[in-house]
Amino acid sequence: MKEILTERLILRNFVASDAEGMLEYLSNPRAECFIDEKITHYHEAVERIKESCSDDTHIAVCLKSNNAIIGELFAIKEETDTYTVGWNFNIKYGGKGYAYESAVALLNHLFLKDARRIYAYVADDNPGSYRLCERLGMRKEGHFLEFISFTNHPDGTPKYENSYQYAILKREWNMV
Repeated sequence: MKEILTERLILRNFVASDAEGMLEYLSNPRAECFIDEKITHYHEAVERIKESCSDDTHIAVCLKSNNAIIGELFAIKEETDTYTVGWNFNIKYGGKGYAYESAVALLNHLFLKDARRIYAYVADDNPGSYRLCERLGMRKEGHFLEFISFTNHPDGTPKYENSYQYAILKREWNMV
């Protein structure tokens, strides 16, 4: 992927030096949907980066000031012109607008490339993420009850999560 620059951020493919920063945000995922991506050791981050360094579906989000990784975005092409997107950020960088700034850049990039429709699934107990979707101009298209399970209850039965689906079409995109 060609680097995308914003006012304060660099969006790029992962590189080996991102391992420590990746470990920091994946060792304690904020949302249940990232629980299966949890890692606890540095070597796991190194392996994850080896798998994704040439993969344009997962994009490192870094500070321009020092190139430190603060999170990641993903964009997975599902149809010829439809993408599902998402984000996962280090909690210590929250509240600074980085998720919004990087998501605007990603959506703009995808719409300029070949996207007609972009959507995101967001757990209904993750208000920061669904507010981000709304701020991006995405509309809520559905509320799926007991949609998916990422973890189990103490008795071993699946704990199902409720999810919202948000989407936006290219003709609706205004580069917020």
